Amino acid sequence: MGKTVSFLQMKDGTREDYLMLDQSERDFARGLPERIMEGLAKLDHSLEGYKVSRLEHSLQSATRAEADGADTEMVVAALIHDIGDELAPYNHAEIAAGIIRPYVRDEVTWVIEKHGIFQMYYYAHHLGGNRNARDEFRGHRWYGICERFCESWDQASFDPDYATKPLAYWEPKVREIFGRKAHDPRYVKSAA
Repeated sequence: MGKTVSFLQMKDGTREDYLMLDQSERDFARGLPERIMEGLAKLDHSLEGYKVSRLEHSLQSATRAEADGADTEMVVAALIHDIGDELAPYNHAEIAAGIIRPYVRDEVTWVIEKHGIFQMYYYAHHLGGNRNARDEFRGHRWYGICERFCESWDQASFDPDYATKPLAYWEPKVREIFGRKAHDPRYVKSAA
């Protein structure tokens, strides 16, 4: 174990303790792109029952987004939109949104956070649920973008014959987004 803080309770920490922890956190954050890639790779052995793995679904979603001309932020968001499935199957969208939030504009985060509700349109009625739950957001400025995300990229990406770009192809884009300084105002801002 490396250097540690002097305190047993945070309230007793010194400036030196918190400077050391801040540096440690920044050093750790530099490894985020690798951890994202590892998390995506784990989706290859995740939820079963579909004709493709969760990884293949994620790769297809990103491939479709890129083919439709989406910008890098939205393409990477499409790639990681289900990364939370491993640990939070019932609120995976919130987990994915929380991961990407410090690195992209608000619009992208909102779409990822809400995609689970919007995606219910395609299946909830088969299970006795409300397929129109997304209507609570009707009128929101990003409603149409989320609707398109689900229609064109998410719900359409379960085709084992779709020509999908491999995980390695996406690594530079993952590094570009998650290599940014967190909360950098050049990237993290509300879309007009």
